[in-house]
Amino acid sequence: MSQKAGEDYVEFAAARAGHLYRSACLLTAGDTHLAEDLVQEALGRIYVRWGRVSRAENPAGYAQTVLSRTFLAHRRRFSSRERARDSFPELADTGADPSLRLTLLDALARLPAKDRAVVVLRYWEDRSVHETADALNMSSAAVRTRCVRALARLRELLGEDLAEYARS
Repeated sequence: MSQKAGEDYVEFAAARAGHLYRSACLLTAGDTHLAEDLVQEALGRIYVRWGRVSRAENPAGYAQTVLSRTFLAHRRRFSSRERARDSFPELADTGADPSLRLTLLDALARLPAKDRAVVVLRYWEDRSVHETADALNMSSAAVRTRCVRALARLRELLGEDLAEYARS
């Protein structure tokens, strides 16, 4: 890699790392340590292919796709070694309602990994059905089905609590 390409990659990684980290935190349902690992792994994969990625129409979208696929691969690889937790790690105070954040993260954690990835890409990343399908390597119909099921499950899990938090 040329020095210019290396500098371009460092600039790209610095600009996107925060957004990738926030997305990874949602994908991992608040596991900040795993989120950091996923972002590092995704950025490493992008670095290897930076020559091609830098010429892509949307390098930021490519980075989100790599992050999502890295998350799903991690879930498949380590699904038999999951550990139950009775509490979330301490999170920095962002001025937002922490009880709402914990409730939403808990609800996200109860979704299957692919459903969680679909919800994060569709509603956090604001991607279209087609873009989400491409990112997750599934059909548009599968994305729509997973969205409907995941949102129904979130409504079931959040129940009346969501309306209570919205009024606060």
